[in-house]
Amino acid sequence: MKVINTGIIGFGLSGRVFHAPFLHLNPGFRIAKIVERNSEDSKTFYPEAVVVKDYKDLLKDSAIDLVVICTPNHLHFQMAMESLIAGKHIVVEKPFTVSTSEADELISIAGKYDRRIFVYHNRRWDGDFLTIRKLLKSGALGDLNEYEAHFDRYRPEISRDTWREDNKIKGGGVLYDLGSHLIDQALVLFGIPSELEAEIENQRNGSRVDDYFRIVMHYKNLKAILTSGMLVSEPGPRYILHGVLGSFIKYGIDPQENDLRQGLMPDSDTWGQESPEKWGLVTIDYLDVNVNGSVETEAGCYQEFYQNVYRVLVNGDEMAVKAWEARNVIRIIELAFESSRFQKKLKVKI
Repeated sequence: MKVINTGIIGFGLSGRVFHAPFLHLNPGFRIAKIVERNSEDSKTFYPEAVVVKDYKDLLKDSAIDLVVICTPNHLHFQMAMESLIAGKHIVVEKPFTVSTSEADELISIAGKYDRRIFVYHNRRWDGDFLTIRKLLKSGALGDLNEYEAHFDRYRPEISRDTWREDNKIKGGGVLYDLGSHLIDQALVLFGIPSELEAEIENQRNGSRVDDYFRIVMHYKNLKAILTSGMLVSEPGPRYILHGVLGSFIKYGIDPQENDLRQGLMPDSDTWGQESPEKWGLVTIDYLDVNVNGSVETEAGCYQEFYQNVYRVLVNGDEMAVKAWEARNVIRIIELAFESSRFQKKLKVKI
């Protein structure tokens, strides 16, 4: 079995929680080096990996095949560019970049050097999103006319020592962070909208970055409403879908993130499974028969991301998350900021 030698840049929340566990458990990967500038925390979990202080050490190592970039958003472009030029395939934490011009340039460089870019849109493998995809494919709701997705949190305090709260660093705020997930999911389901309108606000006292947004993406006979806020102490439904035959309402959030934060490894037979009391509720009018009940949530499976990375690099399989798809997420973010700034609906030109 071919083993892909991998280097991880950054061992904060992203590298430690969302990437390293899946690489570690996948026999197709070997975590060879981890970049930690100020500590060697990764040694506790992955003692076989070499800790280095400078990401350029990965680029100079001819044994490294894949570089995983888990750094602040504004650093993605430079590190990704240098990695591609050094002949490495790359995984980039979402958001891909902080501008479409950066994304376009990276895609061009990857083509020139025949390297692959994988963007970590892991929420495509949330159990509730997998369930929605399956439900829509079944046609049980009929033609959809409204889709609403929330990614809310309650964090009224502002952390002054984090780049996410610094308006002088591009790529902070909730739209680049949680909005990337919601936009990517909507694009997967419905494609590029014809128009969009957005409200983006700084709601918390003293906040210097956006901490609330509401985006409405318009399609023919359908609108997709995407919302996130940091002052939601009692969350409502995560997903609300209304179709001509019925509705689907889903509360709660996929359990994988919380389990990973608790230090659990994604190696159990029950990984990603949700308890029945959290399953979504469906109401369907089918042939004059009213059906009310729950829909079993598909098991979430973030591990599928790296399984796809391996199959692409070794077998030439199709990429699950294509770089141009991640680039389009950034374009929608840019248009949302423009719509909010000028308080008008915009035509979507990708």
